Amino acid sequence: MGYRIAVIGATGAVGREILKILAERQFPIKEISALASPRSAGKEISFGDKQTLKVQNLETFNFSGWDIVLSSAGATLSSIYAPKAAKAGCIVVDNTSQFRMDPDVPLIVPEINVDDLKKMKRNIIANPNCSTIQMVMALKPLHELFKIKRVVVSTYQATAGAGKKGMDELYTQTKDSLTGNHITRNHFTKQIAFNCIPHIDAFMNDGSTKEEWKMSVETRKILDPNILVFATCVRVPVFIGHGEAISIECEKPINLAKARQALNKTNGVILYDERKDEGYITQIEAAGEDASYVSRLRIDPTVPNGLGFWCVSDNLRKGAALNTVQIAEALIQSKLISN
Repeated sequence: MGYRIAVIGATGAVGREILKILAERQFPIKEISALASPRSAGKEISFGDKQTLKVQNLETFNFSGWDIVLSSAGATLSSIYAPKAAKAGCIVVDNTSQFRMDPDVPLIVPEINVDDLKKMKRNIIANPNCSTIQMVMALKPLHELFKIKRVVVSTYQATAGAGKKGMDELYTQTKDSLTGNHITRNHFTKQIAFNCIPHIDAFMNDGSTKEEWKMSVETRKILDPNILVFATCVRVPVFIGHGEAISIECEKPINLAKARQALNKTNGVILYDERKDEGYITQIEAAGEDASYVSRLRIDPTVPNGLGFWCVSDNLRKGAALNTVQIAEALIQSKLISN
């Protein structure tokens, strides 16, 4: 038994990670195609340890007869090719912002709201924003215990969130800074090497950025429409891995022991919280890992029923590629797709 899988945006950072994870998890594949723009067509790309795929031209690809499309090529291309693939009978798992707030498109983190897959109406499923995914993974068990009313989050987001160009700019600027060369900016609005930029995505009318808005509206769609979220999203000079300082205010009194117990039992979350030097997880340690790590768990005495913690995760894996593949696995497990 196997499925015909097409990966859109296969040559990008997330696309390559999707192919890697499909191979790692031994996804039941009958046939797989790597799709990208015409300029990448004909190139070879790795799939697993021993196999390579020849990249095909997305613009001329025929989706008829394919089962699942995993798309990560930007919102503009998704707006064109996701509906095209869905119309051809594929189920599309889209990793862009294009369909996330569409009421007919479920927004899925499998450990949290897998049952929402049944609400699929357009053969399209949305993968949430990377910063949202790791946060709601930690919030879910705490919400079940204490009923969260409000979240205040400050993010420390890696350059991988801006794709290969963002990572390349950090590398180049770091090298130029250390060697005394002139530093140029091509991608970020300010120098990213040895700096933090409180600006991710476009500004909105209220002064928030779109990244901050995404964290708010996506959390409500995934977890609970009554949760208020105030986010400040910051790009930091890290290659891979997002960090988040999260404070929550709840309806019920906080019991720290029960909070620890709930987080420890949550699939996909690892609590590593020792009140000593090195008793926490940082971005560089989370890189290459699948879990959302929670550290620095403590009572917030400044608000009623408050709790604060630190959360890190690999934004290319759980924040994007892994969650996409898990959705595809959930489609099979839920018998929402047959081969």
